[in-house]
Amino acid sequence: MLTIYSDDHHLHHGRCELIDGQLMPCFEMPSRADHILQRVQARHLGPVETPRDAGLEPLKRIHSEAYLTFFQGAWQRWAELNHEGDLLPFTWPARTLREVIPANLLGQLGYYSFDAGAPITAGTWQAAYSAAQVALTAQAAVENGARSAFALCRPPGHHAASDLMGGYCYLNNAAIAAQAFLDQGRQKVAILDVDYHHGNGTQSIFYSRNDVLFTSIHGHPEAEFPFFLGYADEHGEGPGEGFNFNYPLAAGSDWDHWSAALEQACKQIEAYAPDVLVISLGVDTFKDDPISTFKLDSPDYLRMGERIARLGLPTLFVMEGGYAVEEIGINAVNVLEGFESA
Repeated sequence: MLTIYSDDHHLHHGRCELIDGQLMPCFEMPSRADHILQRVQARHLGPVETPRDAGLEPLKRIHSEAYLTFFQGAWQRWAELNHEGDLLPFTWPARTLREVIPANLLGQLGYYSFDAGAPITAGTWQAAYSAAQVALTAQAAVENGARSAFALCRPPGHHAASDLMGGYCYLNNAAIAAQAFLDQGRQKVAILDVDYHHGNGTQSIFYSRNDVLFTSIHGHPEAEFPFFLGYADEHGEGPGEGFNFNYPLAAGSDWDHWSAALEQACKQIEAYAPDVLVISLGVDTFKDDPISTFKLDSPDYLRMGERIARLGLPTLFVMEGGYAVEEIGINAVNVLEGFESA
């Protein structure tokens, strides 16, 4: 299996995030991608290549131009104010406030964010931009006939909406790749999100469309981030009605419970009969993940890959979450090897 990877991810290393009432060192760190790359190479999964630059246009197919302009220039504006530290929001346009876009940088940051878990540093734009190019280059390999490809993206993307960053995510790599498939002639794309946290950004991007089926297996939002999306009764709207399926699971769910939800998601994908499949590959479902509560073990990820392979679809894997850093490479590559062996 071809892996696409960029060293640019090292340019993004946030100092802190707001979690559990404290400013904590970020769980989303460069060593995550480093461990996955090392495992890809150690297991001889296949060639590792750097991304080609497809420019901003594919990003604009998913993200608003105003959002991209803000994100691209935010750090420079922050630096010109002579502030130190990461750029983090501290106020948001909540339900009783107006959704206006202030002139002030911090006001705009609050408008374009939904949490304080996506710090902007000097290198964040370049790292996120390169991650999107990683996804697009892997997408092109599948479009050109490869059975599968792995986009080793960092930072991740599935929490990013068309004009919102949050949850460690800035640009929605999986959505950008899915749209690229459609723009290049595919008629129907399915996305299966297996990250512990609901892919709220991906859902919101495609919620009113029927050319992308979105399925997600995740911790129940009654108790888990992102809290405000990911419930089982969210089925899409307008033309997208019936093309969105969420499978929220209780804390402590093990492989038996998780795989039953996977089976349901796979049946929806089979009924949809897409041309191609995009996997938002999070492995924070692992039993020792520090910010999750599922109980999957490393051998379970082999079985996950095997079941995905039985769908018989050209498949693009896009890396998302997973914060048990020592095991992230084993678990992510197990999915890929399970897929390859099936």
